[in-house]
Amino acid sequence: MIRVLLVHDSCLMRSALTALLGREDDLEVSGSSWRAAVGQGSTLRPHVCVVDVECTGAAMLGPLIGLVRRATGSAAALLVLATGTRPGLLRRAFDAGALGYVSKDAGPQRLLDGIRKVAAGERFVDESLAFGFLQAAEMPLTSRELSVLRLAAEGATIAEIARNLHLSNGTVRNYMSAITRKTGARNRVDAIRISQHAGWV
Repeated sequence: MIRVLLVHDSCLMRSALTALLGREDDLEVSGSSWRAAVGQGSTLRPHVCVVDVECTGAAMLGPLIGLVRRATGSAAALLVLATGTRPGLLRRAFDAGALGYVSKDAGPQRLLDGIRKVAAGERFVDESLAFGFLQAAEMPLTSRELSVLRLAAEGATIAEIARNLHLSNGTVRNYMSAITRKTGARNRVDAIRISQHAGWV
């Protein structure tokens, strides 16, 4: 029996997918919001965590998987639901150690195939996400630039970003200039918009 934890912020989507997957004889499926996922994972001890990386809680993807794995003592495989139009989210999922990637436009059988593959320790990548992965590999920003940009996107001032990241105000301004140039943006606000659309922040 494959124990599956399905993490999604939308109760309706979570319930529908849990019911759909739960019809399979070899799957034991539980649904959870992002907020309750760690506690649910401790109880369920899942073999596979299925998460929608476009949910608001997905910014915590890496920490969530780490917490679930530590809490359960198990190496739960991560399978993400994604679209190829936001390559930054694919990159984040890859960095978090995702083993499987299923397009949100795929049919239910693709999701079932993905769950079974990653439960067996095999990689599963929906071919429709291939171009998104190519774009993800070309993400122009460094991890430090992404940290600066995430704080800027949350509305932090230059001084607040500098304090939070232990940098000087001038260094933060230099990072913001580099971010603007690399993203082809007109200004800071435009750089945030471009980066959010791509799923980098």
